Amino acid sequence: QVQLVESGGGVVQAGGSLTLFCAASARTFNSLLVGWFRQAPGKEREFVAAFNWSGGATYYADSVKGRFTLSRDNAKNTVYLQMNSLKPEDTAVYYCAGKYVIGALAQQRSYRYWGKGTLVIVSS
Repeated sequence: QVQLVESGGGVVQAGGSLTLFCAASARTFNSLLVGWFRQAPGKEREFVAAFNWSGGATYYADSVKGRFTLSRDNAKNTVYLQMNSLKPEDTAVYYCAGKYVIGALAQQRSYRYWGKGTLVIVSS
């Protein structure tokens, strides 16, 4: 069983930065494929960023590319989402998700494990 806990959300002004954390309790964290999704008020949950299986390559939604950076520390069982140049449209609940199945990085239904989310509010 894998448990994921997000933290780091808060209120920030437009143009500012935040770092989100996803702490995982997983016996094989090194093999866990982790992604971030977000759900804005009144909208469906959408893909933000994810690692692929091998080599740690990262993939980003076009809306965050160049502004968000995904990284991980396997020794700490933690994944980080560094968010820069934040915009009001980045306001959402951000979820960390995990799976051991390769592929379909941007498809929420392919992820088996989910955290409860952390709220990010970007004020204009």
